Amino acid sequence: FLCVTFPTKKKKMGEIGAKRWNFGANEVVERSSSLSIREYLNTLISNLDEGDTRPVIALGHGDPSPFPRFSTDPSAVKAICDAVSSTKFNNYASASGIPAARKAVAEYLSRDLSYQISPNDVHITSGCLQAIEILISALANPGANILLPRPTYPMYDSRASFSQLEVRYFDLLPENGWDVDLDAVEALADDKTVAIVVVNPCNPCGNVFSRQHLQKIAETACKLGILLIADEVYDHYAFGDKPFVSMAEFAEIVPVILLGAISKRWFVPGWRLGWMVTLDPHSIMKYSGFVQSLTNVINISTDAVTFIQGAIPEILGNTKEEFFSVKLEKMRECAEICYEEIMKIPCISCPSKPEGSMFTMVKLNLSLLEDISDDLDFCCKLAKEESLIILPGRAVGLKNWLRITFAIELDLLIDGFSRLKNFSQRHSKKKP
Repeated sequence: FLCVTFPTKKKKMGEIGAKRWNFGANEVVERSSSLSIREYLNTLISNLDEGDTRPVIALGHGDPSPFPRFSTDPSAVKAICDAVSSTKFNNYASASGIPAARKAVAEYLSRDLSYQISPNDVHITSGCLQAIEILISALANPGANILLPRPTYPMYDSRASFSQLEVRYFDLLPENGWDVDLDAVEALADDKTVAIVVVNPCNPCGNVFSRQHLQKIAETACKLGILLIADEVYDHYAFGDKPFVSMAEFAEIVPVILLGAISKRWFVPGWRLGWMVTLDPHSIMKYSGFVQSLTNVINISTDAVTFIQGAIPEILGNTKEEFFSVKLEKMRECAEICYEEIMKIPCISCPSKPEGSMFTMVKLNLSLLEDISDDLDFCCKLAKEESLIILPGRAVGLKNWLRITFAIELDLLIDGFSRLKNFSQRHSKKKP
């Protein structure tokens, strides 16, 4: 018996034609996916004018890897090729990763710390994104809530929504160099708050937290009795006056889970190799049972690709410092140009020069524009008229702001700002 009904018109969920089916759209998934940057980028791409022969310039997505200016180190490519050709990494890995990869990550992170991280505390993941997924899943007890920065990296919002973990936002203060509003953090937390997320260097603001401010954040988390999640995927992306300091230095104050990856520093986001490190010198996470919950989620998650893990000791151990310093100087040059060009456009303003990551946030002054209703309208029309993609601030939690990435070729960056300037002039209110 073949059960077939031809669709007529859309009815209630699960009802097609004359038969009711017991599946349909998942409202939790729909709500969660609507928070993602990809949804906004897809909307902007749909507004592009196909008749515009100019190349599309993408200042909305932080992936510099396609540009020759930011190509990865050839020694990293060789390490991957050697790992594949060795045929030593064709088997399944253990859930937390190949021992040699865990040891290599522990040694790499410990170089800049006042103590040594144990390989047993390192869990290899399929990029930093999977680390976020695992962590949020382990934290999502019924009724629990998590504190996220605003503006934010929206994947935390999406995964929390998907796991039905309540999100409470604390502000990053533009007038204070995007420092955390610690008074707001204390006011938001209650006995159901499980963790706070700190991204440093910051996506999307482009700031780097000082050692003193990081310590204050750690002390606040300790006072509230909550876990500190330190997203350091942009570690060492500091090209301003403040040096990068890892939150791992404050694990004696508060339990820290450190997230990172090779994606940004080596310009290989597609390789999908990240890590999650539990820093728990006082065994607070262990005795609370959280480490076991985390392990249980890891055991039912996908493993990172084994040959990438096999190459990690070589990549982390033998990439020369010159590679990093040259690339960081190129990023600094892009950030300088970005900031200088922003200052030339009256309808946008940047609270502070970017000093880390590959992004900056700029505020829209809608009172100087006509025919522009908000940040999304601005970005959609910009895409249509100038083939220029910039992310509306609402995608990261700040309406009527814009997130701009500067990690592209210099000629494209300059051309992009020229188009932005032309667009802004065209939509400026005419003086009487």
